[in-house]
Amino acid sequence: MGITGTISKESAIEKINELGRAGKPFQFLISFDGSEHLIASPGEAVELGFYLDMPGWNTAELTETAGPGSGSGSQASRGPVRFDKHPVDPLMYQHAFNRVMEEIRYGNTFLLNLTFPTEVETNLTLTEIYSRSMARFKLLLQDQIVVFSPERFIRIEGNRIRTHPMKGTMDASIPGAYHKLMTDPKEDAEHNTIVDLLRNDLSMIASKVQVRRFKHIEKIQTHQGELLQMSSEITGILPNNYQSSLGEILSSMLPAGSISGAPKRKTLGIIQQVENYRRGFYTGIFGYFNGHEMDVAVAIRYMEKQGDMMIFKSGGGITFQSNWEKEYQEMLDKVYVPFS
Repeated sequence: MGITGTISKESAIEKINELGRAGKPFQFLISFDGSEHLIASPGEAVELGFYLDMPGWNTAELTETAGPGSGSGSQASRGPVRFDKHPVDPLMYQHAFNRVMEEIRYGNTFLLNLTFPTEVETNLTLTEIYSRSMARFKLLLQDQIVVFSPERFIRIEGNRIRTHPMKGTMDASIPGAYHKLMTDPKEDAEHNTIVDLLRNDLSMIASKVQVRRFKHIEKIQTHQGELLQMSSEITGILPNNYQSSLGEILSSMLPAGSISGAPKRKTLGIIQQVENYRRGFYTGIFGYFNGHEMDVAVAIRYMEKQGDMMIFKSGGGITFQSNWEKEYQEMLDKVYVPFS
């Protein structure tokens, strides 16, 4: 899969700093490993086929250009949705899971986000999914990638920076799901670890870091029903001239803790060994700077074209309390399109 217009990490940091210093609006996408960056003004983004739809920013509307969703829709979007999953073999997942548990027993990691690709057969195009998805943060790129993410990474308003780690997922139809998610020891340990990791990451670039909201539950609508998702909010204060170093601010916090693990550096090495596929832009970040404020999301709930196939990438956090069958099911539960 070739994406047009990407640049290196070093060039991207320099360009983001320059645009931030000048107060010029831009949008961006950064891969999980930080090797690929796409940075564009709204006009350049349309030429690249790079669309975002987020609170306060819609690429097509900003450029007054007929973009995704401007037409009446295809027959597929008006008819029943077909969305058939062909996941990895459970034994393949169990093998990777067991390797992660071995690393946990050795003390090399205590939380690792394990992900896998799932082949999907659907009568929807990526543009239709982008247009119809009910998600807070959406991306469509060159008819190759679509993202409908529920997770904000950071938001900067004035000098205040906020991050929103999201860890803990449960099917809302399970009896007592809300209480079970809030009190489950495994989910609690996983969420606490990520909150601590993100608080540490934020402390490297900001002062007066504190947890403002801890363990609140949000509902996410999918074509299969509702999911419950647990989040927290952490805030800090940036220096007065932070716009001139936006590139370093983003780079220093990547990859996002919620989709890597802890301790981050060692865990990233283990992920490369056990996943046996390239995440690419999946679990990277995307967002915009409007000249004054920045909003950034995590690239989860992610589909991409690979030749004639549609691939959905998903996963979840593994701790010493994890059960491989439950984690495998959570990975599958996250393979959905957010339609009512």
